[in-house]
Amino acid sequence: MQDPEYVKSAFARIADRYVVTNHVLSLGTDILWRKRVASIVKGWNPEKLLDIATGTGDLALEFQKVLPDCAVTGSDFCPEMLAYATSRGVQETLVADALNLPFEDNSYDVVTVAFGLRNMADYPKAISEMQRVLKPGGHLLILDFSLPTNLLREPYTFYLDKVLPHLAGFITQQPDAYHYLSDSIKAFPSGDNMKKLLESQGLIQPNHEELSFGVASIYTAQKSAG
Repeated sequence: MQDPEYVKSAFARIADRYVVTNHVLSLGTDILWRKRVASIVKGWNPEKLLDIATGTGDLALEFQKVLPDCAVTGSDFCPEMLAYATSRGVQETLVADALNLPFEDNSYDVVTVAFGLRNMADYPKAISEMQRVLKPGGHLLILDFSLPTNLLREPYTFYLDKVLPHLAGFITQQPDAYHYLSDSIKAFPSGDNMKKLLESQGLIQPNHEELSFGVASIYTAQKSAG
């Protein structure tokens, strides 16, 4: 779990380069991952959606495109990132701490968080807040990095440790901004561990879908209708 002040400072410094950095570091596959997320969420047909840790708005913009009748709100605790998201066309944004969301209980049909939960100081608390603001029967979706369990694990770990921090530092001109990324991915619960964490916070029917041979994962769960 991360130091929130360090994370906020790091993202504030790279806000204007964040989008292009993600595309370069993932070789463009992050675009496909978000399209897959949008496809899943479209199937739930939400009327109100909250995208937590929306950052520069990549996922919120995808939702606005495929769900034109859905009210999409993007929240983040970094004002600099939200300002960039607004300039790109995210229609509704709000500065908010994911550990203390300023929304009433049972407010949203869908809550999403992409590459954000891993950066939070308290995973269970964050998931508990997401569960709280979901309507009964509502859906939670988490997209984040994971470690492959196949032959790709060793070369991918080498990339995380030795290549990614230097490449990201060159692009952003902030050499320290991505140094924590490798350790955060290794420490982040994945697979069955994430499903157990979701269940521990009162969510039901947790599901896990690997992307790009396990480099990233989508987790979904539902708030009980009762």
